[in-house]
Amino acid sequence: MKHIRMSRHATIRAVQRGATEEEVMDCVREADRRTMQGDKVIYRKTFPFNDRSPVNGLIYQRKTVELICAEGPEIVVITVKVYYLK
Repeated sequence: MKHIRMSRHATIRAVQRGATEEEVMDCVREADRRTMQGDKVIYRKTFPFNDRSPVNGLIYQRKTVELICAEGPEIVVITVKVYYLK
C-alpha cells in the first residue's frame, strides 16, 4: 500500500466536519474507490455514528466520510467531506 498523507487543508476540514484520522485512513484502505479526472480519486465509506453532529448538534445514526485524493507515488488526501445520516 502507498504512503497516505493528509494535506493541511484536509486535516483542518476533517476536524471541522467530524471525521477522525482513523476513519480517514480506514477510508483509503477499505472504502469504495471512484476515479475522477486526472490523478484524482474519491474514497467513500459509511460508519456507524449514533452521536451528535459537530456541525449542527443533531443526533445521527451514521456518517459517510468522503475523501478527495491525489494518487501518485503516495496518496495525498486533499479534502474531507462528512455527510450525516439518520
